[in-house]
Amino acid sequence: MTEANPYQLAQVNIGRLKAPLDSPQLKAFVDNLDPVNADADNADGFVWRLEGETGDATDIAVFGDEWLIINMSVWRDTDALTAYMYQGRHREMLARRREFFERVQEAMVALWWVPAGHRPTVAEAESRLLHLRTNGPTPYAFTLRTLHPAQGAEPATALEIPDDLGCPA
Repeated sequence: MTEANPYQLAQVNIGRLKAPLDSPQLKAFVDNLDPVNADADNADGFVWRLEGETGDATDIAVFGDEWLIINMSVWRDTDALTAYMYQGRHREMLARRREFFERVQEAMVALWWVPAGHRPTVAEAESRLLHLRTNGPTPYAFTLRTLHPAQGAEPATALEIPDDLGCPA
């Protein structure tokens, strides 16, 4: 994408915790939240992330379920998001996600394009996830494996994501 692109990439991912955040089982996850978020904040192409009172989003309700936690951010483009996701501390924590989160069959990750400067809401993210679950990938909500271009952009190609790390299709 060019610098003049009027769109940025929003992403949401939610996870169903295996245990309370203050449990010994989730200690490694909780201990890495601030460093992983700092890595994102400093990553090339990072624009914004959802934060609650604690500086992360663990205290923000999603789908009215206290066992779900949300991560939502905006990035310059898919290249910036994937460069961050699949390196360093985030990659290490992503590889360990089954220690902390239940395996869920329904879509827990959605991507969509937003006008530059827009900050998505939790309600918007819930809508995108529900749409993806009901309709599969469309320009309204898609995954890294089923990319759709921003309006006026060239068609995107699906990314090759390692089976042990990526988002379910």
